[in-house]
Amino acid sequence: MKVQVVPGVLVRGLDARLRRMLSELLDNAQRHAKTVVFVQVRRTADAAELVVADDGDGIAQEDRERVFDRFTRLDAARSRDRGGTGLGLAIVRNIAHGHEGQVHVEPASGGGAAFVVRLPLA
Repeated sequence: MKVQVVPGVLVRGLDARLRRMLSELLDNAQRHAKTVVFVQVRRTADAAELVVADDGDGIAQEDRERVFDRFTRLDAARSRDRGGTGLGLAIVRNIAHGHEGQVHVEPASGGGAAFVVRLPLA
């Protein structure tokens, strides 16, 4: 796992819920990574961003919104046999929205998927 954190990036929120969100994202990335998971915390002009990326097979453009629906598992590579129930990313979106934030998925720079959570700065 590679981690890059910009110091001093603070958000307001419920600690247990934010930890759960990070845990779900890390579990998902570890399940689908081929070799590495990348975690980044950064600051934009108006938000804190958490990026959790893997170097797995990625998520097709047409499925990038659907993965946040409850009980969604895309294919055999993302199946219950590998530990997924299809609830983790729905939980992530629920927690992000509950903290006045948002989450989306985009292609990771090294292949795979990058989940980007944006939360208001404290």
